[in-house]
Amino acid sequence: MGSTMEPPGGGYLHLGAVASPVGTARVLQLAFGCATFSLVAHRGGFAGVQGTFCMAAWGFCFALSGLVVACEVTRLHGCLRLSWGNFTAAFAMLATLLSATAAVLYPLYFARLQCPPEPAGCTARDFRLAASVFAGLLFLAYAAEVALTRARPGQVASYMATVSGLLKIVQAFVACIIFGALVQDSGYRRYAATQWCVAVYSLCFLATVAVVALSVLGHTGGPGGPFERFVAVYTFLAVLLYLSAAVIWPVFCFDPKYGEPRRPPDCPRGRCAWDSQLVVAVFTYVNLLLYVADLAYSQRIRFVPSP
Repeated sequence: MGSTMEPPGGGYLHLGAVASPVGTARVLQLAFGCATFSLVAHRGGFAGVQGTFCMAAWGFCFALSGLVVACEVTRLHGCLRLSWGNFTAAFAMLATLLSATAAVLYPLYFARLQCPPEPAGCTARDFRLAASVFAGLLFLAYAAEVALTRARPGQVASYMATVSGLLKIVQAFVACIIFGALVQDSGYRRYAATQWCVAVYSLCFLATVAVVALSVLGHTGGPGGPFERFVAVYTFLAVLLYLSAAVIWPVFCFDPKYGEPRRPPDCPRGRCAWDSQLVVAVFTYVNLLLYVADLAYSQRIRFVPSP
């Protein structure tokens, strides 16, 4: 009974997946992610909500990057019931946002040039500074993958690799920031108008997640199909809804008739409703601009069936 050295379709392992520019970026993501996570866990230390978020973000990104590289090398992604190109593009954009946030939060809250008191001492300071450097490199590695895989004009590519698809991830991420500020004593239950704003944020977030999920699962259909119409109509409605929230929220939070135009002097830091309201207002305008840009770019996209 004989055997062959290679299967008919070639080798079982696709080593070229890590030799390409995108593959190199993914290997660097694993290396920088492991280094950052290990430095913090070993001696750098973390505490509170900010530290927990950073560790969770790095752990999530490292685990998914490992899965992506493993599937690329072993060719197992062909066995998955999803659009691999959409999945990797969406994850790369999400990981870029998460790693960027963690790269800002960790040095801001934990890294100092002065040595902390014992028993941590100067060793902990050095580990925290090194972790901050690797966190920045990790962000650059994910940003490089997004830049390398982003669809160019006229190129047939996965929807999530287009500007419109990438904006969907950013919109959902910004909505999560808004939700985080809303639950921090924002006082949105006081008026029906501010509750309407919360409904706008929730509806647009759910629709955006639905678009991303359908794209990743490969259910976008062909040109002129219902999904293409749904994305165009939904983006237009999202612009109108966010425009209403961008007007209503500042009026009912910062107008003297309904709220406080300035931060109250006795407002405790970290538990101030005015601060949460300001964060919501700022990121409402950020998401409004993102949806307007999405609407402009979505008019230039034609959907093709996902592989």
